[in-house]
Amino acid sequence: MHHEGHEGLGERGVFMNEPGPRSWEIFYEVYENLPRQGPGSRTCAAKALGFCRELRACPAILDLGCGVGGQTLQLAELTAASIVAIDRHAPSIERLRAAIAQRGLAQRVRAIVGDMACPEQPPGSFDLIWSEGALYNIGLPKALRICHDLLRPGGYLAFTDAIWRKENPPPEVKASFDLDYPTMGGLDDDVAAIQDGGFALIGHFTLPDAAWWDEFYTPMENRIAELRAKYRNDGAALAILDQLAAEPEMHRRHADYYAYEFFVVRRGPAHAIVRGKSDHTMELPAQPQQVSHQGTKTRR
Repeated sequence: MHHEGHEGLGERGVFMNEPGPRSWEIFYEVYENLPRQGPGSRTCAAKALGFCRELRACPAILDLGCGVGGQTLQLAELTAASIVAIDRHAPSIERLRAAIAQRGLAQRVRAIVGDMACPEQPPGSFDLIWSEGALYNIGLPKALRICHDLLRPGGYLAFTDAIWRKENPPPEVKASFDLDYPTMGGLDDDVAAIQDGGFALIGHFTLPDAAWWDEFYTPMENRIAELRAKYRNDGAALAILDQLAAEPEMHRRHADYYAYEFFVVRRGPAHAIVRGKSDHTMELPAQPQQVSHQGTKTRR
C-alpha cells in the first residue's frame, strides 16, 4: 500500500469507510513513528541511483511527497547532493527538519511544507527528482508532466509505484487498492505512461519483500502492539488498530498479486548539447537498458 508521501491522505485505503478524526489520530500515532511510511530501503535507493550514470557530482535533488523523510536522509548519505524535500503534512516535515538538524545536514537538505501538485520550484532546476510511493496521489500522468518541467534536460526521475503482478486478485486485495489507487495498472501501463510523458525508461526493478518488512511492516506491527497495550480499555481505538493491522496481514497472504516497482527514467536532452559540470555530454543511450522483471501482467 502507498503511504510514503503524506500527499492525499484522505484517500488512504487502510480504512474501509470514511475515517473520522479519531481514525486519523490513531493512524498518525502509528505511522509518524515508523522509519518510513511505505516500502523501500537504502539498498533499493542505492540500486536506483546506480542507473543515474551521468548524474553530476553534486546534483540538485527534489524529493516529492517525502513523508518523514527516511529516504531523504538516505539520499543525503548516498550522494553529495543539495536536496529539497516536500510534503504537505506539516508534522512530518517538522520531524524531518529535526532529523536534518540532528545530523548536521542543514547546509544541504531543506524540508518544506508544500503540495506536490504545485511544488513552487523553478522549472528546469533539478538533476534528479525522487519520489517513493507518492506520485500516484495526483495521478501518474500529471505527476510525470510536473516532474518533466522541473527537471533539467537530461535529468533523471526515480520513483516507485504499485503495480498488479497477477490478474484476478482476491476481493479483499482489490477492494483495498481500489480505495487507495483505483487507477493502478500493470507494468505495461506504467511503461506506457512514462513514454507518453516524454521520458526514456533507463531501468526498473521490483522491490524485494524485505523492502516491505524491514523498515515498514515489521516496525508497524510492533507499533500497533504497543498501542494495543496503551488502548487496551478503549474499544474504538482497538477497532481502528485492527483495521491498520489488516494491511501487513494482507501482504503476508497475497503479496504475489501486487508489487512495488522502482523506475528510473530520463528526460531527453535539449536540442543543444547539454554539458554538466564534469563536461560529460548528457545524451540518452540509443537502447535504454532495462532490468529484467518478474513476469508482470497488466490487469484490465
